[in-house]
Amino acid sequence: MRDVFSGYHPLINFIFFAFIFGFSMAFTNPVCLAIAFLTSFAYSLCLNAADGLKYMLTFLLPVVLFASVFNPLFSHPGMTILAYFPNGNPLTYESIIYGIGMGIMFAGFLGWFHCFNRVVTSDKFVYLFGRAIPALSLILSMALRFVPRLKAQLKVITNAQKCIGRDVSSGNVITRAKNGIAILSILVTWSLENAIDTADSMRSRGYGLKGRTAFSIYRFDKRDACLLAWICACGIYIIIGAVRGKIYWQYYPIIKGNVTGWYTWSIFIVYFMLCMTPVGIDLYEERRWRILQSEI
Repeated sequence: MRDVFSGYHPLINFIFFAFIFGFSMAFTNPVCLAIAFLTSFAYSLCLNAADGLKYMLTFLLPVVLFASVFNPLFSHPGMTILAYFPNGNPLTYESIIYGIGMGIMFAGFLGWFHCFNRVVTSDKFVYLFGRAIPALSLILSMALRFVPRLKAQLKVITNAQKCIGRDVSSGNVITRAKNGIAILSILVTWSLENAIDTADSMRSRGYGLKGRTAFSIYRFDKRDACLLAWICACGIYIIIGAVRGKIYWQYYPIIKGNVTGWYTWSIFIVYFMLCMTPVGIDLYEERRWRILQSEI
């Protein structure tokens, strides 16, 4: 499916993810955690179904399981004691639920960050902050694309070394270790040289100089204004409800919070609609495209 949301103005993309990141880390209500986690997975599938499913199964779910298992081992507050560990520390119901909740929170945040890397590319980031904070925006844009480029270059280096019989699967343990160190050394050298080349290239083009103009392919139109109004309206409504304590939740010393009431559920619905905005746009445009194809 073609992602239409990423074609909106970079300011719209950035404001949307700013709201999502803030809400994902601020809200501990289990309904909000579930919404953030599931919608991030849904948008990952829209961006790339195979990659999103792989990311979910190989990374996000293990994060949830890791937090669920290890939090009760090291965190022991809570009123409901289920058992005692051999060292005398209690195993509490609250610590188990808190571990599950924090695992889902962290996984949801990482899922949305995965989508952020796909939508807010380095050129969009430089466009938004290149004039205000040129040095920092350049560093951040390089950092955002660092891991994907590093993985791609590692694959290239590994394949090249494999062709001459020097990959990590050839030889005994000592030989494999030497080959792995050589591959790592090549990768680090490449990353350092690439960073220097990028900095020199940007400096030679006058990046960051006062009064420097720049060509831009982005234009803020009526479509962007409508979506910005929708995102801000949803965000403000959710913030007002959160400030008023309508989605309050605590895990220690006892689990309690708000999950009932029409106002509370209206916040949940608005939050879900906000998180599903990119998916809704993509599905709507996909449906329009299919209708147009059927009329031809």
